[in-house]
Amino acid sequence: MRILVVGAGGIGGYFGGRLLQAGRDVTFLVRPRRAAILAENGFSIQSPLGDFHDPAPPLVTADHLDAPFDLIVLSCKAYDLADAMESFAPAVGEKTLILPLLNGMAHLDDLDARFGAGHVLGGLCQISSGTDEKGGILHFNNVHNLVFGVRAGAQGQAAADLMAALDGSGFVVRQSTKIVQEMWEKWVFIAVCAGMTCLMRAAICDIIAAGGEGVIAGLFEECAEIARAAGFPPGEALMKQNQAFLLEPKSLLMASMLRDMERGAAVEADHVLGALLDRAPREDDAPLLTLAYLHLKAYEARREREDV
Repeated sequence: MRILVVGAGGIGGYFGGRLLQAGRDVTFLVRPRRAAILAENGFSIQSPLGDFHDPAPPLVTADHLDAPFDLIVLSCKAYDLADAMESFAPAVGEKTLILPLLNGMAHLDDLDARFGAGHVLGGLCQISSGTDEKGGILHFNNVHNLVFGVRAGAQGQAAADLMAALDGSGFVVRQSTKIVQEMWEKWVFIAVCAGMTCLMRAAICDIIAAGGEGVIAGLFEECAEIARAAGFPPGEALMKQNQAFLLEPKSLLMASMLRDMERGAAVEADHVLGALLDRAPREDDAPLLTLAYLHLKAYEARREREDV
């Protein structure tokens, strides 16, 4: 199976790198600047679960992409989706599957509209990762899960082939029979984690130490209620598991969005928090989510003003 990984950042780089390490036929689609960095330094992963280095990773830039791939793994930021779709469009053939690992749900509509729902799987990942100053991948803990699932009936056999291709590649992979439900459940978790840690500019343990446990729980219930109203109620077991992560007094958990804010980078305010807020049955149903979203939008406004 020919696999194209769009980008070589913390998520795409990690999963693509593990596939490369396992001997799969992987190519990274990167921008010219990223290609130059990887050509100079090679591709590397630093992880508690094992390091990896390839001095000459297989790379391609959009202007040299002229043949279809069997699988396209998409892990860009939501604000880069339009540009990403344009860049990998030449790689989408009649039987190509696209596996998006973005947060939220809006990207599915965009991908369906551009390439057709029959090409687009549902997917999510659970990993904490980033990049270093030389473009290497940093994996921060021992969690590296990838979940995918069929959204259209014709994808069945191809998904089975995909499972065979991904299995045994150095990370945990699972095919879900309820992928849209699981994507909603992750969306709730990410919205709470990003909303709370960005609003407070602190890790979960710091927020709880300041007496904010009830505020975290309140935001969690607001987001869960929006999911229920949309027809995707989070399961009780998962609710308890996620609450345990988000209410653990010793947890150093903070959203990658907070790390983006701290370095003055763009954030996915609209895609993660705003899109969820738009689905609230009534405007005043989610005051904490509204406040967190407003905080992120104010950050974006200041960033734009100061850049000018």
